[in-house]
Amino acid sequence: MNIRELETQLHSEGFAHTYVWEDGPDCRYSDHTHPMETAHIILEGEMTLTRDGRNTTYRAGERCDVPAGTVHAARMGPKGCRYLIGER
Repeated sequence: MNIRELETQLHSEGFAHTYVWEDGPDCRYSDHTHPMETAHIILEGEMTLTRDGRNTTYRAGERCDVPAGTVHAARMGPKGCRYLIGER
């Protein structure tokens, strides 16, 4: 995956701030919210996102968007997760 192309795509969608983030194996984030909409494009590994009582696992090449103010939690896979984040 070409990170520059993915950033360009996110910028064209109005995500003004983009950055790459990496979490270690089995890292967890308990329920939380963000004041802005976020897009997460998985570059390596996997992330399981929990929202509205449902778990969805995203793997390399997949994207998940989280609307502003949405309560969600995340758990990284056994090999961790590296992902591109966009914020708008």
